[in-house]
Amino acid sequence: MIQTTAEIIREYGPFDGVENVAGVTTDGQRVWFASGTAINAFDAETGEIVSTVDMAAHAGTAFDGSHLYQLDEDRIFKLDPSTGDVLSTISVPADGSGLTWAEGTLWMGQHSDGKIHQIDPETGATLRTIESDRFVTGVTWADGDLWHATWQDEESELRRVDPATGEVLESVRMPPGAGISGIESDGADNFFCGNTSAGTVRVIRRPH
Repeated sequence: MIQTTAEIIREYGPFDGVENVAGVTTDGQRVWFASGTAINAFDAETGEIVSTVDMAAHAGTAFDGSHLYQLDEDRIFKLDPSTGDVLSTISVPADGSGLTWAEGTLWMGQHSDGKIHQIDPETGATLRTIESDRFVTGVTWADGDLWHATWQDEESELRRVDPATGEVLESVRMPPGAGISGIESDGADNFFCGNTSAGTVRVIRRPH
């Protein structure tokens, strides 16, 4: 297994009224993050908040190219990002943590059970489950690789795992006290990472 230390290259925030960040996703220009009572979007260049959708938002957030998805315990809401309207709701088998979109499906972390579920976005059915030996917070895919974040015993890391077996292939450790909640690839060389203890979003360089 490859082990490295995280390289934090930028931090957005803190944002007014935001105590901590949960889910994180991006539509290519804006970065969306869940902050408990709202999903907020900021401009990735300036860091300024440009949109807010008021709703329960304590866990993962995802974007499929057209729609937002917000996880709330055992439900996932599909939203129109331009209006904030809820278009549909699916129930999932367990309370989730992280959320991302890949391969035409949703991928949901299940925190304390240490699992990642591939979810049918229409029905909520579990298509497959990957096991982890640590708590799972954020989940994302980058260039065909599955990554998830952990936060347990005051330690946090990013892990690249085999999507077939769950084997940890690479570990990127965060500095002490720097926990990761949501995570999303920026589609290039970095990850957007939610901060478990403050209202900020960090940018971490993806190792190659």
